[in-house]
Amino acid sequence: MESISRISSLLETARDLTLEAAQSAGARSRALGSKAVVRDLPFVQIKRLLDSRNDREILEGLRKVISMMYRSKPCLPFFSSVVKNVASPNIEIKKLVYIYLLHFAESEPDLALLSINTIQKSLTDQNPQVRAMALRVMSGIRVPVISQIVALAIKRGCGDMSPHVRKAAALAIPKCYRLDPGTSPQLLGYISTLLGDKQYYVVGSAVTAFLEVCPDNIDLIHQHYRPLVRKLVDMDEWGQLATLRLLTTYARKCFPHRTTRAKNKKTSDFYEDEINEQEEEDTLGEQIQVLDPDLELFLKSIKPLLHSRNSAVIVAVVRCFLHLDTPDYLESAIGPLVALLRSPQDIQQIALYNIVSVCLFRPKSFTTYASHFLIRATDPPYVWRLKLEALTLIFPHCESQTRGLILNELEHFMKASDNELVRESVKAIGRCAQADNKTSARCLNLLFKQTSSSDNYLVEESLTVIRHLIQQDPSSHTNTVIRLAKTLDTIINPQARASIIWLVGEFAGIGEENNIAPDVLRILTKGFADDSEAAKLQIILLAAKVYIHHLNHTRLNTNISKQVTVPAHDDQMSAAFIEGNGFKEGTDTPPELESEAEHPIAALWRYILLLARYDTSYDLRDRTRLYKALLADPSSTQLANLLLLAPKPVPHAPSPSEGRKAFLLGSASLVVGEDAGRVGLLGYEGLPDWVKEGQEPDPKLRDESGTKADYGEKKSVPAVEKLDNALMNRGEPSKSPGVEAGNKEKTLDDWLAEGEEEESEESSGSIDGDEGDDIEEGSSEYETDSEEEQEGDRLIT
Repeated sequence: MESISRISSLLETARDLTLEAAQSAGARSRALGSKAVVRDLPFVQIKRLLDSRNDREILEGLRKVISMMYRSKPCLPFFSSVVKNVASPNIEIKKLVYIYLLHFAESEPDLALLSINTIQKSLTDQNPQVRAMALRVMSGIRVPVISQIVALAIKRGCGDMSPHVRKAAALAIPKCYRLDPGTSPQLLGYISTLLGDKQYYVVGSAVTAFLEVCPDNIDLIHQHYRPLVRKLVDMDEWGQLATLRLLTTYARKCFPHRTTRAKNKKTSDFYEDEINEQEEEDTLGEQIQVLDPDLELFLKSIKPLLHSRNSAVIVAVVRCFLHLDTPDYLESAIGPLVALLRSPQDIQQIALYNIVSVCLFRPKSFTTYASHFLIRATDPPYVWRLKLEALTLIFPHCESQTRGLILNELEHFMKASDNELVRESVKAIGRCAQADNKTSARCLNLLFKQTSSSDNYLVEESLTVIRHLIQQDPSSHTNTVIRLAKTLDTIINPQARASIIWLVGEFAGIGEENNIAPDVLRILTKGFADDSEAAKLQIILLAAKVYIHHLNHTRLNTNISKQVTVPAHDDQMSAAFIEGNGFKEGTDTPPELESEAEHPIAALWRYILLLARYDTSYDLRDRTRLYKALLADPSSTQLANLLLLAPKPVPHAPSPSEGRKAFLLGSASLVVGEDAGRVGLLGYEGLPDWVKEGQEPDPKLRDESGTKADYGEKKSVPAVEKLDNALMNRGEPSKSPGVEAGNKEKTLDDWLAEGEEEESEESSGSIDGDEGDDIEEGSSEYETDSEEEQEGDRLIT
């Protein structure tokens, strides 16, 4: 009978397994189908499955409910039927019930509280997985009434023998804190306990809880600093990110930033006797950082994390090296950071933002990886923009061959069909020319070639960059302006023409030999009516500048001629000149301006005013009236000189990511950039300032001698060491100095050495002559007495 019952049970088990395999295969085939349709069972049938006594049917009903829940179907009516299965011994049923309970606990807090007792019982289950799940679910039920119950459950979990349960307790601490911030004093003690855990994956979760509950309470970290550093390599990725963030902040708050200058000693000849004192003085070299031993321990321990599979961990390590100001360690992190460019495009974009941010601080470190930033045909715009920026940042630090390669690439992309790529390439060439004076001539030649292009975008951007380059060194670009002025007959783009006319106006005050401004103005006046509004505005400005230079030049020549032709002793001529405040009798204008009406520049100025007076543009007419009012009185042009001839600031094209320089590597604010504001996105926290010298905490606080033993683990101490410690701590004072000296630590070698000295003294005494026999006898008696006293001391000790 027993064999028959056993066979029947086996057959039933096989049937159940066959049914489950068929159901899973059917579900897989439906999922693989192109038009998979999930059919929901009727409410009555699902409820019947949930109320069944068969675990397989209950599991099937729970799967249907969870599926409906994630498809936003109404599942709240099943709450009572689902929650009553929380006491099931089947762990698969418990998992599904817990998922459902976490989702709907806020909607039905009263019914959720009924299951708290059952969940509390699961905290004492023999299976550690069940205990960890119960603690996770209890902390996830966001009902403020149970905050104290959750705190007690966390306390029990912190002392659990299973590390999985302790990890669940660490993850439950932030949830309990958000549920009731009043429990923070209890939670601080739990965090301190979990930070000293011997299991690395428990410590990682404890660090996460610390950063959320009490990130400013650095005093909790002192005694756990070195264990955290040693366990960092073995943590999971999330724990490593949290610990790196914590220890970077800790380093800025507890280790002062010390620097010194390296000393280069001058070598002297070995046989040289007299050395000049000045040659012995050390010469100061470059400035280097003096690392604290604990900080150096941290930096060495995170260096292996550069080989992590997680890109966020690599970026976090680079952030530590960069913001802790350790150039030597940062050099070793550049290669792994650049290797992230082989990742998918989403990770590649984030990696490029961080690479550009590091380039702003240390561009020279990326010169050997210049070929990794060359643009590919498949790169999207958000990738090639960052690559162009990285190339322009490292350009002045590269070798001549690499610089030529970068310029060839930029010249190639200036001919692309994408207008955005063309503009960015031209701007990149301009930034390269500004950063490196040696290649500015070649960059100008490249840009001049594009001025004859049929692409208006390319011509406009090229001339804008050329104008910026000319403004940086105007004295050496006189011929460049003449060359640009010759292209006004062929250039049609309004902004490009406006840029050239403005440049000609800026050079209107040079000598007569190279001054082409009046001739350019004369030519532009002929086609004034047909030009664009932007070009007309610049033509009016050019005319005003040419006219004011003419007035200044005429007045200067008149003053010089007065000093040369008018003698100082001629009283009659002086009186005639002074009469009428320097005016001739019967005239209203000064004598030096009588011929002004006949000068071509003055006639050209009046003609331009007439043309602009009847133009259809309001802005042009207003601007013309402003210039006419400024130059209405030819004798007083001080205000016009201040407005029109004031020195212009030298334009500087910064890197597009210059505004991201203040944000930390790996942060979302770094990716968003200036749109995140000055303080970054919500939740962004920067690094604190370096602690000042003398205000750092005592390094003895980081000693591990005061830490408690982990879970009753006792350290084995040899018996000899215990005996030595007992003798050292005994400390019994002696009366005589000889005995006090004997109580000090003496080894066997010391005692043997004392015996050898006594024997040598006796032998030397026997060799002496007969004259000192009495003295020798007295001394021998004294020595024997002292030996007896020493033997007594040995017996006592």
